[in-house]
Amino acid sequence: MERATQFIGQSAAFQDAVERASQAASLDRPVLVIGERGTGKELIAERLHRLSARWDKPYVIMNCAAMPETLIESELFGHEAGAFTGATRTRAGRFEEADGGTLFLDELATMSMGAQERLLRAVEYGEVTRVGSSRPVRVDVRIVAATNEHLPALVEENRFRADLLDRLSFEVITLPPLRAREGDIEVLAEYFGTRMAAVLGWDEWPGFGPRALAAMEGHDWPGNVRELRNVIERAIYRWADPAKPVDALTFDPFASPWQPAVAQDGGEGRNAGARAGGGPRPRIAAVGDGERPARGGRFL
Repeated sequence: MERATQFIGQSAAFQDAVERASQAASLDRPVLVIGERGTGKELIAERLHRLSARWDKPYVIMNCAAMPETLIESELFGHEAGAFTGATRTRAGRFEEADGGTLFLDELATMSMGAQERLLRAVEYGEVTRVGSSRPVRVDVRIVAATNEHLPALVEENRFRADLLDRLSFEVITLPPLRAREGDIEVLAEYFGTRMAAVLGWDEWPGFGPRALAAMEGHDWPGNVRELRNVIERAIYRWADPAKPVDALTFDPFASPWQPAVAQDGGEGRNAGARAGGGPRPRIAAVGDGERPARGGRFL
């Protein structure tokens, strides 16, 4: 799945989530997008903006997890010159930048309780106050937020404000994990495979062998579509014979007979390959005639 807002998939669970996003886009209300990592929350957020009446206005993205707690309020609401050490000039925050458009707050659950309180006021009253100022600024912003956490549970643990959750949960779109999207694994694998073959200059796309397909269907895909893309592109890049179907997948690129051991009791890790038994082996899901397995690799 790319940021070109191209949705690949035919399963009912996935299509239902996309349709709900399309329906919610026209309503000028907050939307929460919930899902595991790699399920496409950013794409759904962008769809909510592109299909709304605000499509030609700013679409501002802020990853709350990437901001230290001491700076997140300044990033969201802006600050006046001299408001804190290093604030040499006045700066508008993300709310003001998104005025008239959409503000996408990714990793919402990582936001501090103090920032949540100020966010609630911004959503409730449509105004923000820059750090170091006492004068509120009116803003017209639609909020779309995403998280991989179960926010009601965080409310019970006093880690998320119940009143803010009430304001943001007009619509909640929960994206299905890849393992629940029946039939979509092969569809996505073919899509990523065809693209990667073209990047590598292959004359044609030979498809996947039966063992590779079986390995895909048997894998849990904890990283979802993002993980699938990496696995497929890696497999094609490593495949030696473009004329034959790709029939080898490596799910864990870090697995090696020589990977460092985890340090214990403050000591340095030893080379795993030096341990008895040779240490962990690389996981190769399926190996065909076109690629030799790494030393110590196992056949399935």
